[in-house]
Amino acid sequence: MDTITVDEQAPKTDKEWQRLEKLASLDLDYQELEQHLGDLTRLAARIADTEISLINLIDNFTQWTVSSQGLQLNQMPREESVCQFTILEPDQLEIKDLSEDERFKDRNYVKKGPGLRYYYGVPLKTSSGLPIGVLCVMDKQQQSISSNKRELLTLIGNEVVRRLEMISELKTKQDNINALREINYKISHDLRNPISGMIGVADLIEEEIAEENYESILELVSIIKDGAESVIAMVEKIMGDCTSQDDKENGPKYSCSSFCEKLMELYHPQAKSKGVDLDISTSVKTEVITFSRSKLLQIVGNLVSNSIKFTPEGGEVSVELHLNEQVESEHELVVNVKDSGVGMDQETIDQISQGTAVSTHGTVGENGYGFGLTLVKHLLDEAGGSLHISSYKHVGTEFNVTIPLN
Repeated sequence: MDTITVDEQAPKTDKEWQRLEKLASLDLDYQELEQHLGDLTRLAARIADTEISLINLIDNFTQWTVSSQGLQLNQMPREESVCQFTILEPDQLEIKDLSEDERFKDRNYVKKGPGLRYYYGVPLKTSSGLPIGVLCVMDKQQQSISSNKRELLTLIGNEVVRRLEMISELKTKQDNINALREINYKISHDLRNPISGMIGVADLIEEEIAEENYESILELVSIIKDGAESVIAMVEKIMGDCTSQDDKENGPKYSCSSFCEKLMELYHPQAKSKGVDLDISTSVKTEVITFSRSKLLQIVGNLVSNSIKFTPEGGEVSVELHLNEQVESEHELVVNVKDSGVGMDQETIDQISQGTAVSTHGTVGENGYGFGLTLVKHLLDEAGGSLHISSYKHVGTEFNVTIPLN
């Protein structure tokens, strides 16, 4: 990884916190988006007549390439990207020759392969005007794009955002459908016994009527009434559960082992490029217990990225997952992220806990932006979880996260 100077990094946007929060709220799995966006990257490259087109989403630490044409790229550190500057622009950013731009002329992607020269990027702005990423086209030769083509690229960028928001909305609706299926099962299961009991009592009433035993009939009618009230109480409880369930995000499920695999796929490239050893493991062997992925990648991913950024070459970052069994068969997911990095003082830990952390720089000058750990704290508060930090300067930091699983 190149050493980054402060002058080569873009300043954070005026609404950086809102931007990161919006991207997190979409709760996207970056590895699944190519199938939904590939036609747009191909179209963008064809319109611009360039070799390369990328759709990049930019979080606190990383530029994630979620769709590409002409260049195999999955991610790069935010501070090394061109697109970090594009999200600061109202409409577009054009650089006709990257090799003549002081910010980029020494980058490997300019000096070496693929030897990029031309860049044109359009910010991907949500309906609320927040730039969550960039649609860009690039070429190995100097280029110039006409105003008509620029307008078309802007339209493609708008379509990218529309699809991302639609994917997020469809995921939420699918969650609701899954929740309703669970509720239907619960209704049929919980109501079967009391209704069967009421049917049995009704059969007894028929027998007592035949024998004109009216005193027993009154007792049996009372039993039916109690049973009916019990059914009504169950229905009200189930409907209450339905309302609270609709307020929760229950996305696709992870097991501890599948979540470990996902984290390794996403963050091993970052660790490898910096020469940091990344180990991710779990003591949970069973695949029976699963949990919603909602916001988990944002929470744990930010912690892992932070540890990698602040751990020097040759250092180690370890992630361990396990489950704590609680009362009534509920569980807590416990995630421990430990690094051998530069560490933090108590004042910094307090700032993170209070949501007032400020920007710091990584071991090779990476910008921390001050929002990654604050975002983790915010998302954990929303989920009813907790964050505990222990750290020693020049020794390392340990993050312990607890998230209730319903």
